[in-house]
Amino acid sequence: MSHHTYKLAMLKRLRELGVRLEEIEDALETPHDKDWDDDAAERAGDEVLERLGESGQAEISRIQNALKRMVDGTYGICVSCGDDISEARLSVLPETPLCKSCAAKGDKRP
Repeated sequence: MSHHTYKLAMLKRLRELGVRLEEIEDALETPHDKDWDDDAAERAGDEVLERLGESGQAEISRIQNALKRMVDGTYGICVSCGDDISEARLSVLPETPLCKSCAAKGDKRP
């Protein structure tokens, strides 16, 4: 796949994440039930929504960083070791900054 194809896929995913984060935000802003038991369940649900929102924001950050690497001309190159990231890996995780080896080592770079 070409970098253009990856870019289109990442831009599509950014739009999807934007919609999902708006839905999460709307749900979190909904007033809670006055009943204590229902309120406790809603608060537990809010915690799940908050974690989903954090996960979505982290994915958005990874995608934005990948798009920046495309502009910089470093997309597809591992930020840790400098080796090429395989097409197979990019086709599954187009936003990945790490090659398979560095990811397996647990490298936490952006």
